[in-house]
Amino acid sequence: MPGTGYRKNGGKSWLKKGKKNNDQRFSLPPGRYHRPYNRFFLLCRIVGYVVAALHRNNAMAHTIVMVAQGSDPPGLQYIAPYAATSMAEYFMNQGRDVLIVYDNLTRHALAYRQISLLLRRPPGREAFPGDIFYVHSRLLERSTKLADDPGGGSITSLPVIETEAQNISAYIPTNLISITDGQIYLSPDLFQKGILPAVDVGKSVSRVGGKAQLTAYRKVAGDLRLSYSQFQELEAFSRFGTRLDQATRKSLDHGRRVREILKQNQFMPMKAADQIAVLLAANMGMLDRIPLDDTAMVEKKIIEMLAANPDLAERIVMAEKNDSVWQRLEHELRKTIAGGQPSDPGDNERILHHDHPLADHHKGTVTDMDDLPEKTMET
Repeated sequence: MPGTGYRKNGGKSWLKKGKKNNDQRFSLPPGRYHRPYNRFFLLCRIVGYVVAALHRNNAMAHTIVMVAQGSDPPGLQYIAPYAATSMAEYFMNQGRDVLIVYDNLTRHALAYRQISLLLRRPPGREAFPGDIFYVHSRLLERSTKLADDPGGGSITSLPVIETEAQNISAYIPTNLISITDGQIYLSPDLFQKGILPAVDVGKSVSRVGGKAQLTAYRKVAGDLRLSYSQFQELEAFSRFGTRLDQATRKSLDHGRRVREILKQNQFMPMKAADQIAVLLAANMGMLDRIPLDDTAMVEKKIIEMLAANPDLAERIVMAEKNDSVWQRLEHELRKTIAGGQPSDPGDNERILHHDHPLADHHKGTVTDMDDLPEKTMET
């Protein structure tokens, strides 16, 4: 997971703690799940902050934190992730599922480089020894899943690396990207704008593909990544102040609402059915006529609607592409968003009207590009 520094820069700790607390809240068999957490090269203050957050959310009962500080000898810093992986293998051999977080392997590579230079080994690219790729691949390829017959058990690795000046083509980042099954890139620019989790959609990739997703996810979010990237490019172009036609404005309004629903508060994980329903509403344009500031409120109403219909939520998770549950979900979403009355499907083709029940205190929320100064360039 290429990151961009600590919480003030990219939100790595925010995402990792959210993952642990998400597992704590949803679908964890008692006594089966453990998390060795290898945190090294950090100040004790930062480690204490992470551990305190895990304690507050009752996650330390099945979490091990191994710390190697920057003041420790390079040999200890180098061996720390291997010791943490050995602990993970102990729980895996007992039939348990383990998540291990390596924070971070960039510092681990620097410690190994220091040892290698002291041993007078020939330096290679960026002065790293030639076997640095093998060092990390040997570590990460210990993650596996055992067959169910002897009792099962698995290890899932989540390596964290730093980037310098957001350069993911550097030596260590490209090594880790080629070893893992994908990467989540946390952008400091998005973090500073308050878009959390600060995941850069364009640079985040999964090489496993949609086969690892629920069918329902593929139906509602299959084209989301591409369309959202196109929206970001269109939004950047619109900042030049050019006059935009009606269709372009609608695309921008739709993209802004998609971006709004992708925001998520810390320690507030969402169930799969809730995510699918909210994404479906956004993709079908049901949120386009909702004031931007009210998007979070409407999202909350959708989650409450599914909580009141547990049978619908269960069917959504198991639904196939052409399942009849999608028509029922669409009807319930329209009724929920309209405030209790089924909405006209044609509403999705209209821009926000001021007489909408949610727009009383948000007059003129939709951006009117005609108010911008006219430029010589037009579309």
